[in-house]
Amino acid sequence: MAMPRPTVAQFAYGSLTVILSTFAMLLLSQTTSAGWIAVVAVVALALGLLVAMTVPTPTPRTVAVHRPAATTAAADAAPVPVASRAAGEAVGQRAA
Repeated sequence: MAMPRPTVAQFAYGSLTVILSTFAMLLLSQTTSAGWIAVVAVVALALGLLVAMTVPTPTPRTVAVHRPAATTAAADAAPVPVASRAAGEAVGQRAA
């Protein structure tokens, strides 16, 4: 079974989260050691992945199908009243 492809929104939100969270964590922590910078980068990547996976994916559209109502035997047995035409009037002609 193939995995669904990420949407543009998932890429955008995930990337933006990684960039902004890395920038914010590095500014707030004021770290200069390579070890802590790597930790900040890994945390930012994990946060970006979490955000990208929680973005709602679009659902496929469903088309409404018109189905006639179920008929019953009682409804089929009853005659349908038909309006009678005026005497002598031909089909497609109007009375004057």
